[in-house]
Amino acid sequence: MGDGNVQPNASTNWFGGAGRPDDIIRSMSEDAFETLAVHAGAEPDEITGAVAPPIYQTSTYAQDGVNRPRRGYDYARSANPTRERLERAVAALERGTHGIAFASGSAATAAIAQLAASGEEIVVGDDVYGGTYRYLERVHRPSGAAEARFVDLSVDPDHLWEQLTTRTRLVWFESPSNPLLKLTDIAEAAGTIRDRAEQGGVARPLLVVDNTFASPALQNPLALGADVVFHSATKYLGGHSDTILGIAVTGDDAIAERLRFLQNAMGGVPGPLDCFLVLRGLRTLHLRVERHVANATAVARFLAGRDDIERVFYPGLADGPHAHPGAGLVGEGRQMRAGGGMVSFIPKAAGGRSAEQRAVSIAEATRLFTLAESLGGVESLVEVPATMTHASVAGSTLEVDPAVVRLSVGIENVDDLIADLRGALDRT
Repeated sequence: MGDGNVQPNASTNWFGGAGRPDDIIRSMSEDAFETLAVHAGAEPDEITGAVAPPIYQTSTYAQDGVNRPRRGYDYARSANPTRERLERAVAALERGTHGIAFASGSAATAAIAQLAASGEEIVVGDDVYGGTYRYLERVHRPSGAAEARFVDLSVDPDHLWEQLTTRTRLVWFESPSNPLLKLTDIAEAAGTIRDRAEQGGVARPLLVVDNTFASPALQNPLALGADVVFHSATKYLGGHSDTILGIAVTGDDAIAERLRFLQNAMGGVPGPLDCFLVLRGLRTLHLRVERHVANATAVARFLAGRDDIERVFYPGLADGPHAHPGAGLVGEGRQMRAGGGMVSFIPKAAGGRSAEQRAVSIAEATRLFTLAESLGGVESLVEVPATMTHASVAGSTLEVDPAVVRLSVGIENVDDLIADLRGALDRT
């Protein structure tokens, strides 16, 4: 049961009478992002004409005969129409052809890591979500699977060239990274990987980019040469802090086939209600991200103007003492269309308190910035990564400075947000 050997019939008008799923994605390929965000995966229901995508809250499906599933649907772990709408939608937004949804961003991480086999290696950026490090180092490596090497991939392409070996199967990074918001030139990385394979006599590694912090509203790694892009859709894609979900997108048929097999075999699939919630979030993604960017830019400039701040990390800062080293990759027509909604900073020691003590006090003193893990929701959040989201990297080469404060800047009134931060800083 539910082996996934039978897939939904692509020739069936299952999606609002609009045609095959891949035809729908291709037909939308010329639409602007704002149009895609509203319409991708949201075709009217083929039975009732409902504008909101139906939630197929079912575990199994009636079959027309023994081993004759209706429209290919046999068991909901293998296929669910609501999930398929979400997968198509995010694939369209990322300009890919295949979306594969998982129960969480961590489940997507685990499946993608399986693309590297025992004896191979994964070259990973040295600033990543603590859960990614935890899985690769404490689950994947001990199981005898591919080993991960963590290196700084935000520097020049020659550095990446030197890291690639005959064992390298995946090159994996976040851009912007978590929590220091490092940027890696995706097109340069893809070119380096290609050239190294052609000139060095090695098999070309796959380029995997975690696009969670940017979202497809600001950045499309597949268009820049990545093989796989993935998201914790819990964050900006969902946008309302009310669901857990992960999704990977690729334009490569073979990669998609393998990830779909792993999705079904490992069983880490999202429920239909979670898929519906992310689909709903996608329809306002472009509007929310515009406000996130505007607010984060103002917050970053406010912090950069204070004498009691040691460092500000924000890709959209292109000038001044806190200018981001990767700011040249940010702007219309560049890799990342704007600086995003995440800001990190380190306060200076002041008033007899160390920078670390002030970081904790600031995070505990805000009113509108809720002290909580996660990011990308409409509400503003604050955390201290070293003891929260990145506690698992303590004692490693990826250990985060305990004085770093990470902000997920929401869509509230920006003057209120700045007043909240000013009060917290002044009190500490």
